[in-house]
Amino acid sequence: SGVIPQYAAVFGQCGGGTALLAALSDFTFMVKDTSALFVNAPNTLDDSCGAAERYAGAEFQGRETGNVDFVCENEEILLAQLRELVLMLPFNQEDVLDYDVCEDDLNRKIADYSGTGDAAQVLKDITDVGRYVEVTAGYAREMVTAFVKLNGLTVGAVANRTEILDENGEAVESFNGKLTTEGLQKAADFIRFCDAFSIPVLSLVSATGFDTTVANEKSVAREAARLIHTFADASAPKVTLLTGEAYGSAYLTMNSGHIGADLVYAWPTAEIGMMDAKLAAQIMYADADAETLNEKAAEYKELQSSPNSAAARGYVDAIIEPADTRKYVIGAFEMLFTKREDRPAKKHGTV
Repeated sequence: SGVIPQYAAVFGQCGGGTALLAALSDFTFMVKDTSALFVNAPNTLDDSCGAAERYAGAEFQGRETGNVDFVCENEEILLAQLRELVLMLPFNQEDVLDYDVCEDDLNRKIADYSGTGDAAQVLKDITDVGRYVEVTAGYAREMVTAFVKLNGLTVGAVANRTEILDENGEAVESFNGKLTTEGLQKAADFIRFCDAFSIPVLSLVSATGFDTTVANEKSVAREAARLIHTFADASAPKVTLLTGEAYGSAYLTMNSGHIGADLVYAWPTAEIGMMDAKLAAQIMYADADAETLNEKAAEYKELQSSPNSAAARGYVDAIIEPADTRKYVIGAFEMLFTKREDRPAKKHGTV
């Protein structure tokens, strides 16, 4: 682990101790209807919900547990996706990633996604001719983790999203813009892998807070702290793009400049601050009428939450137009290509 990327492909029954081999791997592939992954056989489980038979299936493992990174329709598709991923990644930790031949225009304009909540669409558009491989796509779908090619360089991308769009641009699933324990865990594992192999990291941030459920509250502090530590501890090049609302500790957690991002860009429509401007106005002017609240909210947004305000405080390095995202991100990673960090000698962190 950490010396070579490790892959596991499950074509049939994978039970008991052999399931641990899949869990020890960096990436696990399963065939949708013909493979199973389990430690204890489903018929041995204390099943009060009557659903034990599906626990070992590829769709459950991919969507509910996050143990499987790729759920494939058949064996041929599995092998094709495995080959594609292998070609995106280094062969070992000393295999320094270099630039492949890029046949795409480095200065190509992209569509204006400032009103779109699906960050995966942004990532697909900025990549070299569609070189995009999403990892653990079925689990914690509000958090996107993917490998992309930018000017021939492999980059690990982490992004928040509030909706999933189909090929026609129609929303098929929506989210509340909050960070969940599952999404935090998914992002931390992905970034830890990237840093082990010196793969640069790109973060697309649009997060307003943490999910307000009892289940989330049980472990959100631990998982958020772990993600902050993972970002801060990573010595690979790190670039952040603020695409939407970035508020409070959620913004801090998603690789802000405060915890070590090398470069931070923002779209003109982004909002950066402690909280939504309207909520802040309601707190500060609790007895004001609606017209006054709207006026004060606009003032607060300009003074505290606008990209210009964040740039003036040094939190943002540049405000860029959405159409220019590809060329700015490529330029950032070119500047950071030779980045090296000397760290204090220690055995390992404990977070």
